[in-house]
Amino acid sequence: MPSPSPSDKRASFAALHRGPDLFIAPNAWDAGTARILTSLGFPALATTSAGLAMALGVRDSSAAISRAAVLANARDIVAATDLPVSADLEDGFGPTPEDVAETVRQATDVGLAGGAIEDATGDDSNPIYDIDTAVARIRAAVAAKTDPGFLITARSENFLFGRPDLADTIRRLQAFEAAGADVLYAPGLPDIAAVHAVCAAVTAPVNVLIGITTTPYTVADLAAAGVRRVSTGGSLARAALGAVVRGATELRDHGSVGYIADAMPGAQIMSQMRDVKRT
Repeated sequence: MPSPSPSDKRASFAALHRGPDLFIAPNAWDAGTARILTSLGFPALATTSAGLAMALGVRDSSAAISRAAVLANARDIVAATDLPVSADLEDGFGPTPEDVAETVRQATDVGLAGGAIEDATGDDSNPIYDIDTAVARIRAAVAAKTDPGFLITARSENFLFGRPDLADTIRRLQAFEAAGADVLYAPGLPDIAAVHAVCAAVTAPVNVLIGITTTPYTVADLAAAGVRRVSTGGSLARAALGAVVRGATELRDHGSVGYIADAMPGAQIMSQMRDVKRT
């Protein structure tokens, strides 16, 4: 059976957001993790700038990882799976609406089904764009879509940057929805009550990030609150690195390899990878 086209993937991604059920789109950080996550039966994937940064040995920021590097990684992930993929496009790789628009055009060209744009500035002294600038950037992202099926996820970053202002976060998400954003996202919401408040305040589908820390609520609780999409951010990549540290520490301190008991068998891993012939 031929692989689905980018338009087919975008259509299936959009259909997932129309419901009726919540779906999970875990975040892959390379082609291999994309293939493994695909094999587990998820209906869609996302990318993670944090996971890519860890793999490259740099800090997670648009200053450390270029747009070209992020989109090259996204292209590899798209090619590795028949699932729709939404990319973490960080701040759009520039402060201006034109920067954001160019990022969306290039993201569409690599076959992505959607992408997320943050309202974070990357400037520690002024971490969040003022609302007018933030809205103008989302409006430019929407206008830049060369395929209407490409979904723009607008992110309000208040809670990740020391601004735990739920009212302002909701005001921003409502403004992003009015500007044409297809999906709304406020990573770091502190509790299920905040999730309920966000979902009640907007009509566009809401994505919630899990895995920043352990939480007392479940995916079922998020579904009951009205969440449509759940993502994992860099948490799976961090979990993988945690396993590396635990295994290497055991080997260093005890000379034993008990960590192998939790390792995925090599044959199982290879069964999920593409068979590429040497030319």
